[in-house]
Amino acid sequence: MPSVSDSHLAARAQAVEPFHVMRLLARARELEALGRSIVHLEIGEPDFPTPAPIVAAGQAALAEGRTLYTPAAGLPALRQAIAEEYGRRDGVDVEPARVLIAPGASGALQLAFSALLEPGDRVLIGDPSYPCYRQVLRLMGVEPVAVPLGPENDYRLTAGQAESAWGPGIRAVVVASPANPTGSVLDPATLAELYALCRARGAVLIVDEIYQGLTYETPARTALSIGSTDLYVINSFSKYFGMTGWRIGWAVAPREAAGVLERLAQNLYIAANTLAQHAALAAFDMTTLAIVEERRGIFQQRRDRLLSALRGLGFAIPHTPAGAFYLYAGLPERVAEDAMIFASRLLEEAGVAVTPGQDFGEHEAGRHVRFAYTRDLCELDEGVRRIGEFLSGC
Repeated sequence: MPSVSDSHLAARAQAVEPFHVMRLLARARELEALGRSIVHLEIGEPDFPTPAPIVAAGQAALAEGRTLYTPAAGLPALRQAIAEEYGRRDGVDVEPARVLIAPGASGALQLAFSALLEPGDRVLIGDPSYPCYRQVLRLMGVEPVAVPLGPENDYRLTAGQAESAWGPGIRAVVVASPANPTGSVLDPATLAELYALCRARGAVLIVDEIYQGLTYETPARTALSIGSTDLYVINSFSKYFGMTGWRIGWAVAPREAAGVLERLAQNLYIAANTLAQHAALAAFDMTTLAIVEERRGIFQQRRDRLLSALRGLGFAIPHTPAGAFYLYAGLPERVAEDAMIFASRLLEEAGVAVTPGQDFGEHEAGRHVRFAYTRDLCELDEGVRRIGEFLSGC
């Protein structure tokens, strides 16, 4: 029987699923409080502090009393800086008017979803993919349509797969590049084919580029480089620039839609954090870019170390992830239990926290876990040692 308070809650709100990893993280903190040593391989957050030039810019803004609201679409100087960075980095001409600042990529996604979708619409997403896509869509009364992805395509949604899964009511396709949890990167040709399919079917392509910049062997280009101005690109200062707690991101929208997104921002959150916007102005300074590029190289070293070690323990990782800071790994054959039980036992018995595949969808989720290489090499090595000992008892 639902409680009296539960009976007043919206069914859509109650249907939103939790992050399973947050339960594991809470338990990991409990164990640490009891004196246990825990190796955290579950956190999708860089362990590096925010680069000093960004911190200094935020401190200066505070000292100067820059604490009032900004325009809902964001500081004009920051919108200009982001537009110029697309030109510098990708050779893409983006009007500053198309750039809207939001409270993180999550806020930018909600702006795009709210502008484009009606209750009852349907949206294609990959499985596995970032869990908030499907949870936010369901909260809006929109049905996520999951397309199973596997190693045969390096977990990348192709236009052929999307077309095969297409059905009535599809209004948008959401992809990420680089992707969470797989680290897969979509090449320009695949993005162009997805865009062409969406355009032919009267739908919109939304590309989440929150891990843009964190690519390794091959630099990833923004989806805006395919030359189309009627798609939506989401990005953030959180991952590449190490500003997770500052909660600052952006959307690039078609010129004709920017006004609608700005009105939505006015009503949903007034404006993004003012201090964070002033701090983010320093993100594109050459000093900051040198810092984050050095860190990118460190992430690549961590990826290579952990990838080799996990394969040696029997985890199935067929492709070397091209970006982000995750390894999406099939459980070794000798592991009988599903990923949720495996992750719980690994934490309790070995003191290693990982994310179960069930957080990212349903397709073979019970046989996968995600490792985040957001810790230094010594911690990664210790985690591998503990996992090896744990597996020896399986």
